[in-house]
Amino acid sequence: MSAAKTKVLICDDDPLLLELMEFRLQAKGYAVVKAVDGAQALALVGEERPDIVVLDAMMPKSDGFEVLTRIKNDPDLSAIPVVMLTARKGEKDIVSALEKGADDYLVKPFIPEELLARLARLVSRGRR
Repeated sequence: MSAAKTKVLICDDDPLLLELMEFRLQAKGYAVVKAVDGAQALALVGEERPDIVVLDAMMPKSDGFEVLTRIKNDPDLSAIPVVMLTARKGEKDIVSALEKGADDYLVKPFIPEELLARLARLVSRGRR
Protein backbone atom coordinates (compact mmCIF):
# COMPACT_ATOMS: atom_id res chain seq x y z
CA MET A 1 0.00 0.00 0.00
CA SER A 2 1.35 3.45 -0.84
CA ALA A 3 2.02 6.17 1.71
CA ALA A 4 -0.91 8.12 0.25
CA LYS A 5 -3.29 5.62 1.82
CA THR A 6 -1.40 5.47 5.11
CA LYS A 7 -2.71 7.44 8.09
CA VAL A 8 -0.15 8.50 10.71
CA LEU A 9 -1.07 9.83 14.14
CA ILE A 10 1.70 12.03 15.51
CA CYS A 11 1.54 12.88 19.20
CA ASP A 12 3.77 15.58 20.67
CA ASP A 13 3.25 18.63 22.85
CA ASP A 14 5.82 20.68 20.85
CA PRO A 15 3.86 22.61 18.18
CA LEU A 16 6.97 23.27 16.06
CA LEU A 17 7.90 19.60 15.99
CA LEU A 18 4.31 18.65 15.12
CA GLU A 19 4.36 21.12 12.25
CA LEU A 20 7.72 19.85 10.97
CA MET A 21 6.64 16.21 11.13
CA GLU A 22 3.29 16.97 9.50
CA PHE A 23 5.04 18.78 6.64
CA ARG A 24 7.58 15.97 6.08
CA LEU A 25 4.96 13.21 6.27
CA GLN A 26 2.50 14.96 3.98
CA ALA A 27 5.32 15.59 1.47
CA LYS A 28 5.76 11.80 1.34
CA GLY A 29 2.03 11.29 0.79
CA TYR A 30 0.93 10.29 4.29
CA ALA A 31 -2.38 11.44 5.77
CA VAL A 32 -1.57 13.07 9.12
CA VAL A 33 -3.61 13.34 12.31
CA LYS A 34 -2.11 15.32 15.21
CA ALA A 35 -2.49 15.12 18.99
CA VAL A 36 -0.94 17.50 21.53
CA ASP A 37 -1.35 15.41 24.68
CA GLY A 38 -1.84 11.84 25.78
CA ALA A 39 -5.59 12.09 26.31
CA GLN A 40 -6.13 13.47 22.82
CA ALA A 41 -3.82 10.79 21.40
CA LEU A 42 -5.88 8.02 23.01
CA ALA A 43 -9.14 9.52 21.76
CA LEU A 44 -7.81 9.90 18.21
CA VAL A 45 -6.37 6.38 18.07
CA GLY A 46 -9.86 5.06 18.78
CA GLU A 47 -11.65 7.46 16.41
CA GLU A 48 -9.23 7.62 13.49
CA ARG A 49 -7.74 4.09 13.55
CA PRO A 50 -4.37 5.23 12.18
CA ASP A 51 -2.07 2.80 10.40
CA ILE A 52 0.84 3.85 12.62
CA VAL A 53 1.42 6.08 15.67
CA VAL A 54 4.43 8.29 16.45
CA LEU A 55 4.41 9.01 20.17
CA ASP A 56 6.39 11.35 22.42
CA ALA A 57 7.09 10.05 25.93
CA MET A 58 6.74 13.32 27.83
CA MET A 59 3.30 14.84 27.27
CA PRO A 60 0.61 16.33 29.48
CA LYS A 61 -2.57 14.49 30.59
CA SER A 62 -1.10 11.01 29.91
CA ASP A 63 2.53 10.39 29.14
CA GLY A 64 3.57 8.42 26.10
CA PHE A 65 4.35 5.28 28.10
CA GLU A 66 0.78 5.24 29.46
CA VAL A 67 -0.64 5.84 25.97
CA LEU A 68 1.55 3.04 24.58
CA THR A 69 0.40 0.64 27.31
CA ARG A 70 -3.27 1.45 26.70
CA ILE A 71 -2.93 1.00 22.93
CA LYS A 72 -1.10 -2.30 23.22
CA ASN A 73 -3.50 -3.66 25.88
CA ASP A 74 -6.58 -2.90 23.76
CA PRO A 75 -7.34 -5.87 21.47
CA ASP A 76 -8.90 -3.55 18.87
CA LEU A 77 -5.80 -1.31 18.73
CA SER A 78 -2.88 -3.53 19.67
CA ALA A 79 -1.86 -4.33 16.08
CA ILE A 80 -1.21 -0.65 15.30
CA PRO A 81 2.57 -0.11 15.20
CA VAL A 82 3.83 2.52 17.65
CA VAL A 83 7.11 4.40 17.26
CA MET A 84 8.34 6.23 20.35
CA LEU A 85 10.02 9.53 19.40
CA THR A 86 11.33 11.14 22.55
CA ALA A 87 14.18 12.98 24.24
CA ARG A 88 14.30 10.24 26.89
CA LYS A 89 17.38 8.26 25.93
CA GLY A 90 18.09 6.27 29.06
CA GLU A 91 18.44 2.52 28.75
CA LYS A 92 15.60 2.05 31.26
CA ASP A 93 13.23 4.20 29.16
CA ILE A 94 14.08 2.43 25.90
CA VAL A 95 13.80 -1.06 27.38
CA SER A 96 10.55 -0.15 29.16
CA ALA A 97 8.97 1.13 25.94
CA LEU A 98 10.02 -1.95 23.99
CA GLU A 99 8.73 -4.24 26.74
CA LYS A 100 5.39 -2.37 26.65
CA GLY A 101 5.11 -3.11 22.95
CA ALA A 102 6.75 -0.20 21.12
CA ASP A 103 7.67 -1.27 17.60
CA ASP A 104 10.56 1.18 17.36
CA TYR A 105 12.27 3.87 19.43
CA LEU A 106 14.00 7.03 18.19
CA VAL A 107 15.72 9.62 20.35
CA LYS A 108 15.37 13.38 19.78
CA PRO A 109 17.00 15.17 18.14
CA PHE A 110 16.29 12.85 15.24
CA ILE A 111 16.95 12.72 11.50
CA PRO A 112 13.60 13.21 9.73
CA GLU A 113 14.59 10.91 6.84
CA GLU A 114 15.44 8.17 9.34
CA LEU A 115 11.97 8.48 10.90
CA LEU A 116 10.37 8.30 7.44
CA ALA A 117 12.39 5.19 6.57
CA ARG A 118 11.44 3.48 9.84
CA LEU A 119 7.76 4.34 9.34
CA ALA A 120 7.80 3.00 5.78
CA ARG A 121 9.42 -0.23 7.00
CA LEU A 122 6.83 -0.76 9.74
CA VAL A 123 3.89 0.08 7.48
CA SER A 124 5.09 -2.27 4.74
CA ARG A 125 5.68 -5.03 7.31
CA GLY A 126 2.10 -4.62 8.54
CA ARG A 127 0.67 -4.81 5.02
CA ARG A 128 2.07 -8.27 4.26
